[in-house]
Amino acid sequence: MATVTVGAVRERAPGERRVALVPEAVTLLRRVGVDVLVETGAGSGAWFTDADYTAVGATVVPPDELYARADAVLCVAPPDEETAEALRPGQILIGLLELERHPALAQELYGRGIRTVSLDLLPRTLSRAQSMDALTSQASVAGYKAALLAADSYDRFFPMLTTAAGTMRPAQVLVLGAGVAGLQAIATARRLGGVVTAYDVRPDSRGEVESLGARFLDIQHPPGTGSGAGAGGYARELTEEEQQAQRNALDTHTARSDVVITTAQVPGRKPPLLVTAAAVERMKPGSVVVDLAASELGGNVEGSEPDKTVVLDNGVTVIGAGRLPSAMATAASTAYARNLVVLLRHLVRDGELVLDPADEITAALMRGASS
Repeated sequence: MATVTVGAVRERAPGERRVALVPEAVTLLRRVGVDVLVETGAGSGAWFTDADYTAVGATVVPPDELYARADAVLCVAPPDEETAEALRPGQILIGLLELERHPALAQELYGRGIRTVSLDLLPRTLSRAQSMDALTSQASVAGYKAALLAADSYDRFFPMLTTAAGTMRPAQVLVLGAGVAGLQAIATARRLGGVVTAYDVRPDSRGEVESLGARFLDIQHPPGTGSGAGAGGYARELTEEEQQAQRNALDTHTARSDVVITTAQVPGRKPPLLVTAAAVERMKPGSVVVDLAASELGGNVEGSEPDKTVVLDNGVTVIGAGRLPSAMATAASTAYARNLVVLLRHLVRDGELVLDPADEITAALMRGASS
């Protein structure tokens, strides 16, 4: 019987410490007859050595050999130019490829006969696909880390403390966006003792927010506008009128918060602007704003920049934190690798990798490969 060979490459994006497969995942794949190649040094950023991989049966190889032998190449972030050029026709590239944000990459790969499976296209409404949902696993890491980063940057206590020196009031935390990252940020901020309020354009989020012990922020939307829920379990992109009304309503709540964590994103699109510069200017000195949506497309916070922390003239710290999963590379890589194991088990049939367009999961993951 034929044997499928997959290869995990070393990530080359600046600051990217994650790896597509961890040793635990190698063991699981070998049990189902999948051979695993790992590029030399691929796991070092997440504290996995080459010896860790060879100990569980993977073969550590230089990049040229990996591209020559692997049926499928596994990555985390979209490949750089060098990696894309090394792929050969007929090979399968699997990762968080963000093809909707990188149409030129999609066209190049498709034109060279390279098939793509992009995990960011997975529909979240399919219950049988939930264990493959890498966006959810990485967002959970990001939300947790965001709350810790905010607490570390905030110069006061998060919980209410009663001491001999008097009572310290708890931090007032506002979380904007109650998707996976937002809910994890809410839960973590609550565990740290903060008083948390949260907002999301999707009305159904209220129950999830309140179940975590936070208050849901009610905002009146313009007459005639519908729910902010979109397809596939994501929020839809709001109209400019809706966004402006949202910002106006949020400004007051933002200005009186000690900590603001923003998590709102629309896959493949520019993130919505939720926190204006005017609102940040009104915040108290020592306040902290963490923008999880900060990227080259923009962010939720006006003036935030990806991977930069700025202390403004009024004493407010603004953190552009778009790469938080990489800051917890071991946990993020472990979760991501588990997603990939489930996906590969779904795709491997009788010793072959089968991309069946009639299968709704596979069809969704390949969407955009020829666009």
